[in-house]
Amino acid sequence: MCLRYNPRPMSSKNIPPVLALYRRMTRWPLGHWLFSRAVCFKAPYFGSIRPRFVELRPGFCETRMRKRRRVQNHIATVHAIAMANLCELAAGTMTEVSIPSSMRWIPKGMTIRYLAKAATDVRAVARIDPMPDFGEPTDVPVVIDVFDTADVKVVNAVITMYVSPRRVRN
Repeated sequence: MCLRYNPRPMSSKNIPPVLALYRRMTRWPLGHWLFSRAVCFKAPYFGSIRPRFVELRPGFCETRMRKRRRVQNHIATVHAIAMANLCELAAGTMTEVSIPSSMRWIPKGMTIRYLAKAATDVRAVARIDPMPDFGEPTDVPVVIDVFDTADVKVVNAVITMYVSPRRVRN
């Protein structure tokens, strides 16, 4: 996926391709599901949690995951690593739509705190605040909070994204 960020208001000419795809697809019936499947096709590992994108824009992403047997642990709550996977998906996709087209990103590290058992479906909210200046290589902390259906925060994570210039191919 290649996403671009422009700090000016986005016109139809400078919207990142993935963000443009999200906006176009989510106007259709089942569009959020279809976009989520497209992301999982590009990054197959995330398909194991069957995420659903709720909102995506530069600096913000909300995704959901249903509690189902495949993501449960031995005590019938959502497995910690499934929630970490959801955090990484939200942070990565949001970072992709937030950085300039001349930059690339890769996760550099993750700090995650499990605050409560997740006995219901969960939603992850990722944000970059404030939006840094992406002129030079930099570490960008992305904060992700995961909530259950009662809006109890069950996970807090910070994923450090290393953002650097794309290599010029000859």
